[in-house]
Amino acid sequence: MNASEFRRRGKEMVDYMANYMEGIEGRQVYPDVEPGYLRPLIPAAAPQEPDTFEDIINDVEKIIMPGAASPACTELETVMMDWLGKMLELPKAFLNEKAGEGGGVIQGSASEATLVALLAARTKVIHRLQAASPELTQAAIMEKLVAYSSDQAHSSVERAGLIGGVKLKAIPSDGNFAMRASALQEALERDKAAGLIPFFMVATLGTTTCCSFDNLLEVGPICNKEDIWLHVDAAYAGSAFICPEFRHLLNGVEFADSFNFNPHKWLLVNFDCSAMWVKKRTDLTGAFRLDPTYLKHSHQDSGLITDYRGSNKVNEALLQRINSAKKIHLVPCHLRDKFVLRFAICSRTVESAHVQRAWEHIKELAADVLRAERE
Repeated sequence: MNASEFRRRGKEMVDYMANYMEGIEGRQVYPDVEPGYLRPLIPAAAPQEPDTFEDIINDVEKIIMPGAASPACTELETVMMDWLGKMLELPKAFLNEKAGEGGGVIQGSASEATLVALLAARTKVIHRLQAASPELTQAAIMEKLVAYSSDQAHSSVERAGLIGGVKLKAIPSDGNFAMRASALQEALERDKAAGLIPFFMVATLGTTTCCSFDNLLEVGPICNKEDIWLHVDAAYAGSAFICPEFRHLLNGVEFADSFNFNPHKWLLVNFDCSAMWVKKRTDLTGAFRLDPTYLKHSHQDSGLITDYRGSNKVNEALLQRINSAKKIHLVPCHLRDKFVLRFAICSRTVESAHVQRAWEHIKELAADVLRAERE
């Protein structure tokens, strides 16, 4: 796209957004689509040749906008992460397609991805040890947990250990500034003998200082044998693995539990696009699962989507009717033991007439619910 076309397309996008805002009242508040609707409508892999701008905009209007409120954005991210994973030739275990257990999610930075992986690994090992020995407290386990990385790893790895409240030990690198199996094994044996619990390891592919590579084919099997979560940080060099001549540098990723690289470094993507994959996405969702009422939805436990966070009965029935009518959309909360419907006005374009119309709609449906209760 040259400067002239960029200028023209930019103006067209401004018109598209302005038209959307002008016509927003004519659009449905809540989508008719069901979770999983998007994947069959778009290709299973990234196209080899670019689409025209007109085709892209048509797809946005026909495929994305019908589910724009939810779940289109999440599903589009999931599918696009599968596209990117296939470009890297990641093992299928990291993909979400065909009801796989893995999947990708966009983080803001590789630092975030490392922290997320460490916290997920921490939660997983705590649950495992407490299942085997229920008398163990979280505090007793936490003080013994130890994570590892090369002495060439990015400073964000050390920072993740500090935030996660666990010990982090640096493994001495070899003459090529790479972590090797012998040094890792020595540290593991020493720490286990001291009563510590190894649980997490970061291997770097393309260090910040000199683009050195830890030896995944050596350290990966050790992590699997010792039941240590292996996170692969390829923030710097990962984009290169798309090229067939560099893909061999990713060999050994099959031993990893999570993998991350930054498209915003080499792939002309704006900052805050750090791609992260896990083999078992429930390890992530389980570690960060909170279920406040305002985040609950009708497909909460359906398995079709990935959620990467007295009078109650009558109110619940009313909420179901309101959201099923799709004229307005409310989310609930709990105030102590009361199930409460929240009427939250967040848009700057809302006018008094909209509020009055919504209130009349709520009153009408509430009357129907109360009438049904009496009958």
